[in-house]
This record gives sequence, C-alpha cells and structure tokens, in this order.
Amino acid sequence: MSDALLESDVLVFGVDALCEEVLSRLPPGATPTIDRLIGEGASGPLESQLPPWTPSAWPSIYTGVNPGKHGVFGFLRFEGYDWDVVNATDVREHAVWELLSDHGRRSVVVNVPVTHPPGEFDGALIPGYVAPADPACHPEGLLSEVRDAIGGYRLYNEQLVEGATRDERVDGYEELVGMRGRAFRYLLGRERPDFGFLQFQQSDTVFHEFPDDDEAVERVYRAIDDEIAATLDATDPDVTLLVSDHGIGPIGDVEFRPNAYLRDRGDVRTSATAEKPSWSQLSRERLRTSGEGDGDDDGASASLALAERVLSGLARVGLTSQRIGAALGAVGLEDAVARIVPSDLVRAGSEHVSFADSRVYMRDRIELGLRINKAGREPEGKVETSAYEALRESLVDELAALSAPDGEPVFDDVLAREEVYDGPHVEEAPDLLLVPREFDVFLSATVREDAFGPAQESWSHKLHGIAAVAGDDIPPLDLQGAHLYDVAPTVLSALGVPVSDRMDGSALPVVEELGRESPPPYEGGSERTDDADVEDRLSNLGYLE
Repeated sequence: MSDALLESDVLVFGVDALCEEVLSRLPPGATPTIDRLIGEGASGPLESQLPPWTPSAWPSIYTGVNPGKHGVFGFLRFEGYDWDVVNATDVREHAVWELLSDHGRRSVVVNVPVTHPPGEFDGALIPGYVAPADPACHPEGLLSEVRDAIGGYRLYNEQLVEGATRDERVDGYEELVGMRGRAFRYLLGRERPDFGFLQFQQSDTVFHEFPDDDEAVERVYRAIDDEIAATLDATDPDVTLLVSDHGIGPIGDVEFRPNAYLRDRGDVRTSATAEKPSWSQLSRERLRTSGEGDGDDDGASASLALAERVLSGLARVGLTSQRIGAALGAVGLEDAVARIVPSDLVRAGSEHVSFADSRVYMRDRIELGLRINKAGREPEGKVETSAYEALRESLVDELAALSAPDGEPVFDDVLAREEVYDGPHVEEAPDLLLVPREFDVFLSATVREDAFGPAQESWSHKLHGIAAVAGDDIPPLDLQGAHLYDVAPTVLSALGVPVSDRMDGSALPVVEELGRESPPPYEGGSERTDDADVEDRLSNLGYLE
C-alpha cells in the first residue's frame, strides 16, 4: 500500500472568506500553495448565495442545495418569537459525505461549520464553528483520541480572554490552524478515506477582530497555507478543490438600520427588554457569583461613577449591550463594571424591537431580510393575511427606491423570498431579502435614533469567493459562473457517484456528471443548542447584536 494518507481520490480545502481582495493584499509569496492551486488548474470566482454568511453558506456547500431546501438562513432559527443558535439538526438535507457513504465511500471531515451533532456515515468527523467547545464527534470518543494523538485540539481560541494582547490572540489563531491540519492528517491515516474535507475559519475571524491589521491577516493566511501544503505533501489526491463560502473586503462608512427606519414608519415597536443574549446577562452572572461590591468603599464608588459615565456615553451613541461589553473590555473596565453595576443599568444602554408588537422587523442582520408579523403564522401576528402581499409589495417599492445620505441607493435589490429560495423550508425564510449596494452598506438590526449612521465595521462579507480545482487530469480553465451549489455535485462526480436530483448546482466543467438519482428523503428533527458559550462567541464577533 502507498504511504499516502489519501490516494487517488478527492480532497477539499475550505478557506472561509478567501477571495481575490484578500490575496491581493497579502505580500507576494505569502501563500505559495494556495497560489499554485489557483494557477495550475481551473479557477475563478465562486458566487455565494443570499445570505453570504458562514452558517447558511457552508451547509449550502456541503449539501448542494439552497437554504429553502436545507432550512438554515442565518445563525439563528426561530419558533414564533423564540430563537436558538442553529446546529446540524437544522440542516435538513443529506451532506455530501452521507451520500458518499451510501455508495461505499469513506470520508474524513474536520472543522466544517454547522456539523454538530454529526450524523451517521462511514468515516470520521470533528465539527466546526457553532459547535460547543467539547463537541460530540463521529465516531464517539474521537475527540479524546485526537487530542491524545496530536497533543491537544481546541475548537476556539483560548486567548480570547480579558487581558490577552493582540499578539497572544493572533498566536491563538495560528495554533488553531495548526491543530486543524494535524487532526486532519491524523484522521486521514486512521481512516484511509476516499474523500477529505478540511475547513479553516480563522481566515474570516481575523478580519472581524483585526480588520485593518495586515500583519495579523498575513500570519493567519501563512499558517493556513502551511497546513494545506503539509496535507498535500502527505496525500496523493486525484482532485483537489479549494473553495470559500464568500468573499470579504472593505466597506463604505454608511450603516443602515432597518428597524429604526421601520420604527419611524410606524411598523416597529420597541422595548427596553433584551430579547437576545447580551453582555448584561454575563454581568448578572458575575454579579451573582462575585458579589456587587461594597457601596461604601471609596474605590468601588469611584469605579461606579466612572462606569456610569462610560455607559451613559456609549448609550448616547447607540451601542448595544454586547458592544458595551466589548468596549468596556477594551479599556479594562469590564470586570469592574460587572462586579458593581446593576444589570439594569447595563441593559438600559440598548433599545430593542418588541417583535410581538411590531408589524415588520429585521430579526437577525445575518439573514439580510425583513420578517412580517403575519396573523395566523406568528403567535401574535399583527398583519392580516389579506394585507400581507400589499404590505410586502409596498416595502419592496419603498426600500428599492431608498437612498443613503450620500445620494447612492441603499440596496441593489429588494426581493420577495420566493424569488431567492425554493424548497420545503421557504416559509422559514425572511419575507423580504435586502441586498446591500455592492455589499458596501453595513446593515444593523439595532434600534438607534437615526436610520443611518457610521458603519460599525470597516470590513464585511462580499458575494464572491474563490473556487480552484487542481489535479493531473484537470485542464487549466477559467471558471466562469461557478456557484456554491456546484461544489457538492463536483465532489460526487469526481468520485464516480451520481448527483442527487435535489441539488441545485451542477458539476464544474472539469469533471463529468454520471447522471442524477433520488436519495432517500431526509429524516430527522431539530434539536436545541442552548449553549451560552456559543451565543457569547457570536455576540463578541458582532453576529448577535
């Protein structure tokens, strides 16, 4: 037997947010392996979907279907006005490794987002983003084995703690990247699979934490390139795919807040009661376990006075409670405030949508959409069925014509969900999809005094990532029109397996499809996540506002 860990088959490297914009900013020679994969075979832009965000886009990649078929539209799923962070049980379509298993092919999957808890298939899987820190893996007990074998494995950066320096945090990202590669190669040797899928998330996370720090970005991308190189050196795949779920790039300084706009229009009602995980919840727990401090102590009184001034100033500029926590941490006040400031003081810094009392609202900015509080569908629906379509059409017309303060359109498109999605889960999508102009306008679900303001972030997701396919028999093509949905059909076709007739994509023109077949219907129900640590991580990155 060859010493190669994977022989004569297919390997996929997923690099979150990889795109031409990112590569053009890296120093020459920073990513030689990525550059070679792009240059030697077929490559081109890979169009993402709506929304072009991790929790929905990676399931689209590994199922080959649009969100209307797999059912995940953002980080959150909703049941009435209640919500939970999504997990793999919310992805209601077969993953490509499950389809391969049905045809006798073995797979190894490491760090792919929204794969916890894993289902049954022939092979091994360590979940990725939005899984808990100690996730269930497939097979049972795999994580302990991997940790023992490679000297430790973590899902998240242990350096993301109060007091960690910038270098320590970037060191933590480099460590995670190294763990991904070592774990993947260990499992390739353990399983000898036909298919391998290794994903890197830090390539996106570094931009959310250090958007203008070129050296931090370079360190993370060099580390990823090193792990791809080491894996290719240890394997002998016939076909290697490099894919990203979306692009990322600098954005303009305009932020649009649909909920503030809809409040002024009379559709949104607000409340001071938080409806999402917030730093105030964390502060309450710290108050409970640490004590509130001695109000007679001069030091505590001074800290309280300073904290009140800080909170008051933050509230005046409209920061949410999550952002208040991050800002306090940045100036070293988070623990002091958590010990001595009542949670209602922290909480008062935010105004929130009262979803049950509103007619239309943005529930989750990552969805890029508006939800209508429809009678008979939502528990306390305010819009009668007879008025639903007229309201939706009026919003389409009004928002499509909306201009930002600079006179430019806010949106490239405003679409009814049926124009974007199809499948059994379209009813779970937002009623309207908002496509920001060139993805250059930042959308925020926060409620502030004005509908427009300065953007909270300087970088955000873009619609096009990268696809590259390399191998001895892969012609050097300029891939045009490649889409996220094409990745799974390409993998199946390269492994000689028919494509599911439910898939929305087609095999890229480097391999030939072997026809279509009807796999068994997906069976299974959603399980709750209920993981405060997962929610806090999403809040800290600005995903939960």
